[in-house]
Amino acid sequence: MTRHIGMLIFPRLTQLDMTGPYEVLARLPDTVVDLVAATLDPVETDRGMKILPTVTYDTCPALDVIMVPGGPGQQGLMEDEAALSFLRRQAATATFVTSVCTGSLVLGAAGLLQGKHATSHWAAVEHLAALGAIPTREKVVIDGNVITGAGVTSGIDFALLLAAILDGEDVAREIQLQIEYDPSPPFDGGSPKTAKPETLAALQTKLAKMNEERRVVAARVGAKLRLAEPSEA
Repeated sequence: MTRHIGMLIFPRLTQLDMTGPYEVLARLPDTVVDLVAATLDPVETDRGMKILPTVTYDTCPALDVIMVPGGPGQQGLMEDEAALSFLRRQAATATFVTSVCTGSLVLGAAGLLQGKHATSHWAAVEHLAALGAIPTREKVVIDGNVITGAGVTSGIDFALLLAAILDGEDVAREIQLQIEYDPSPPFDGGSPKTAKPETLAALQTKLAKMNEERRVVAARVGAKLRLAEPSEA
């Protein structure tokens, strides 16, 4: 039977959060990867690229894997009831519920990370706690059927691990070789653990406004989730 994977796309997503995993998962045998949006209109990313959805919330088939990327538009998506309802509906029957980067905050907003270990971009991972998740600073975190990847390029690692779970390590290794994924970055500083202190401080300053916006939205959505929880008898 054909496997169906759906990737949620939305205005101001970070395209590599989605296209990195797409490049891996679309190579799996007997697999269809759909790009899901509210409408079939082109979706503009945070850097101006336009991506065409293939299905809408209403026409999307039942998914074996649902994946949510991140990006600045994630804040709005966290309070978009149509998107959250779609995620809840698909998650109820999906084999795996997944995200990359700040897409995990959207899963949290949908109430899908309660008590789950999860990761996100290093600048946003702390906000998962407000949504009932357990923030975990690792590149890929697996907790039951929930799989989350850290920031942006981590999506390729996430997708290769998911590929191995779905179709075995041999298939995942073939895909890794086919796309020549052999990281050798020009600078040793792609995480807060390895970056120069002055580089980290400068970027934290640049991201401060967005990070505060994320904190505020996560706190507001988290409060609503707690109010919606059934009271104990």
